[in-house]
Amino acid sequence: MASKSSVRKVRNEDINPCIEESDGSQKCLDAYNYDKSKCSAYFMKYKNCRKYWHAVMLQRRRDGVKPDMPTAEEREQILTALGGKPY
Repeated sequence: MASKSSVRKVRNEDINPCIEESDGSQKCLDAYNYDKSKCSAYFMKYKNCRKYWHAVMLQRRRDGVKPDMPTAEEREQILTALGGKPY
């Protein structure tokens, strides 16, 4: 069973940039009685989100920017500047 601190990390918007995509995947699974074949679009959105923000995190780490992962507020500004989610 997951500890309370790990659950908080997953639900913390400053740590996890893909909460919305994760929730979408979970809701889809719930709606389709856990038939994964019906939710592949949601899974791809989540995977692409994780891949995008992981690349951002690695670049910030290389550039010496702290924290490695932009805060929720910073991510919102980045996405606004890009004109929406690139994934």
